[in-house]
Amino acid sequence: MTTILQNHIGGQWVPSASATAGDLINPATGDLIARWPVGCADDVTRAVEAASAAQPGWAAATLDERIAYLERVADVVAEHAEELAELQCREMGKPVALGRNFIEAGVAALRGACAEARAYRFDVTTEHDDGSVTRVLRHPLGVTAVITPWNFPVLNVLIAIGPLLAVGNTVVLKPSERCPLSVTRLIELITLPDGVLNLVHGDGRAGGPLAGEPGIGLVHFTGSVAAGKKVGAAAGQGLRRAILELGGKDPVVVDADVDPVETAHAVAFGAFVNSGQICTSMERIYVHRAIADEFIAALCEATATYATGDGHDEKTVLGPLADQRQREIVHRHVTDAVERGATLLAGGSLPPGPGSFYPATVLTDVDDSMLVMREETFGPVAPVQVVDSWEEGLRLASASSFGLAATVYTRDRDHAAAAMSIPAGVIWINRWQGGAQDGVYEPARESGMGATGAYAAFDAATRPATGYVAAP
Repeated sequence: MTTILQNHIGGQWVPSASATAGDLINPATGDLIARWPVGCADDVTRAVEAASAAQPGWAAATLDERIAYLERVADVVAEHAEELAELQCREMGKPVALGRNFIEAGVAALRGACAEARAYRFDVTTEHDDGSVTRVLRHPLGVTAVITPWNFPVLNVLIAIGPLLAVGNTVVLKPSERCPLSVTRLIELITLPDGVLNLVHGDGRAGGPLAGEPGIGLVHFTGSVAAGKKVGAAAGQGLRRAILELGGKDPVVVDADVDPVETAHAVAFGAFVNSGQICTSMERIYVHRAIADEFIAALCEATATYATGDGHDEKTVLGPLADQRQREIVHRHVTDAVERGATLLAGGSLPPGPGSFYPATVLTDVDDSMLVMREETFGPVAPVQVVDSWEEGLRLASASSFGLAATVYTRDRDHAAAAMSIPAGVIWINRWQGGAQDGVYEPARESGMGATGAYAAFDAATRPATGYVAAP
């Protein structure tokens, strides 16, 4: 019997008001594994009402009490990381070992949010020389909406809800319809007061009403540019806040003075891990001509080690893409590049058999006329463009409608400093995904808006109010 997923509203599992359901297909096998409700405005209204009813009591709890709840959430998720990773493998193909690592990263992020909450200044009082007092208080926004993507189902939820719940907001969560199983199990595992965290399944028929719901104080959305623009417009229509982390077409600039072999292996990982389905995957590679031949040869050598296979096998590096739709996008980008003159050095063909697998792929002789260098590919594809100078690589890296992240490999301190001019929310020098948890960023251009990370996530989750008391 096929599992029919339900919503979790006000502490109860309830069916959707919509009788229409969608199929959840295992991307490795093509088998039907569950059915999810497409959702509707009635589901959203009911969830927002439950969250609104719970919010005053949740906000009235002490900060220590709320943090204690979240720390218990972190503990239970850590205990069930393997189980949650197994579900992610079934629903979107992520290898279990990789999924477990990212779930553990989500647990660390949630614990980091708890630590940040303890350090955050919710009440700042200034006493003036004339005896008057100014007091700045940070208040919760009320009910918040969290709409998460399919590429990191559990991780994205844990990152988003930590600051929102810690400060006293309640949450209505809508995960992607392409990964509902792991998030459903996550909600089953979490113990919070009824109505504090509500789950609504569905596609745009639930996400649209949630973004435009008048009772929402903030929408935290991670997903595509097209969907993000709709969410931002809906939130803006009601003068509500929106944090939007959207697509990326992240560049990599490889300088002439680095080790070409070591750097190529690092770039392969950044391009292929999670089958390239990361917003900050390396999707445009600009390598200096002086080391290009060695770099490209080493990149192809590294690519051969990224074999597709069963995500339950610890040796599997590349699981399938999330579904056939995503595979069609990736293959269209590769085909377009080859038709426009790119050279295919590895991968690039649709493998036989079931599932939405796609091989690690390397392209050279690419240029900006090709989809693979202009639009988000979101697949295991490494397109390489050879440049004649560091300055040319930096210029091309900066020439994009996206601005999520960028990576630069160089030993030149001046070049490293110049790399900070790339219009992106995060810039990594010599180590992709490097840095501490206390980083703050805001995407540039069409990659989104709204600063987040560390204290900025708490700024976004609260509303400041200033009170002034004159001297008697």
